[in-house]
Amino acid sequence: MSVGTCDWQSDFAREYVGTGREEGRGQGLAQSVVPFLDARGFEVSDEVRRRVESCDDLDTLQTWVHRAAKVDGPEELLG
Repeated sequence: MSVGTCDWQSDFAREYVGTGREEGRGQGLAQSVVPFLDARGFEVSDEVRRRVESCDDLDTLQTWVHRAAKVDGPEELLG
C-alpha cells in the first residue's frame, strides 16, 4: 500500500506521518547542498559538511540550497 493513497484515520497517525514527511524533506535538502557545491568544483570542508548535514530547519536548508547556486565558496553559504 502506498502512503500517499492511504486515508489516515487517527489524529496520532496524521501527526506522525506529517512529521516523517517533513523530516524526509529536510534530509533530502541537506543531502543536496554538499553534492551541489562539489559539482560546482568547490572543496567542502568537514565543518561546512557537518553543519549542513546536521541542520534540521527546513527554511535554513532551503536558503542554503538557493545560495549554493550563487556563492563564491562553501563558507559563504553559511554566512
